[in-house]
Amino acid sequence: MRQVTASGQTVEDAVQSALKQLNTTEDQVNVEVIDEGKKGILGLFGSKRAIVKVSVAENPIQLAEDYLLNILTNFTEEKVSVERTVQGTSVYFELTGKHMAMVIGKRGQTLNAIQYLVQIMLNRKSNERHQVIVDAEGYRERRKQTLVQLAHRLADKATSINKHVSLEPMPSFERKIIHSALQDNQKIETYSDGTDPHRHVVIRPSKR
Repeated sequence: MRQVTASGQTVEDAVQSALKQLNTTEDQVNVEVIDEGKKGILGLFGSKRAIVKVSVAENPIQLAEDYLLNILTNFTEEKVSVERTVQGTSVYFELTGKHMAMVIGKRGQTLNAIQYLVQIMLNRKSNERHQVIVDAEGYRERRKQTLVQLAHRLADKATSINKHVSLEPMPSFERKIIHSALQDNQKIETYSDGTDPHRHVVIRPSKR
């Protein structure tokens, strides 16, 4: 963290001096007043300069991106590009580069683990609750389409055998895709069962 201690005739003067040294603006820093100083008699005798400690505020989203890049260095020595998009409290990281299959892993398990770690780190550093999505060369959309097709296929199976069908364990955002895909199907019901990391979707014939 970059920080400086500066002094001035007033607190504001001291802050401006620190901002000049840090080459930044007041909205990007945290200010700690060490001594407010005093003017003294006639502004001359017994005066005391104000002292402040000014530090550049950490950007938690930038810290999360740096953390993500650090994780990726363990998977490939090739350069990985990260494109960041922020929409409200949702943060999207799109990865491109060589060896993305290794980063994605079987059924996205490695990518999901990376996403989980980055989200935990970001929410520890931020005062706001963020949702993090880490994608690699459009994998998330391809996975979504696969899950939607799987949901409809297993819904048909559940109704034809008149028994419940359990899917493999999935993270919450993938289970949500299954629930959403089948929410208008009046013939079946869906619910999540089990505890993480083994929580999964169950599809059963409707009792209505």
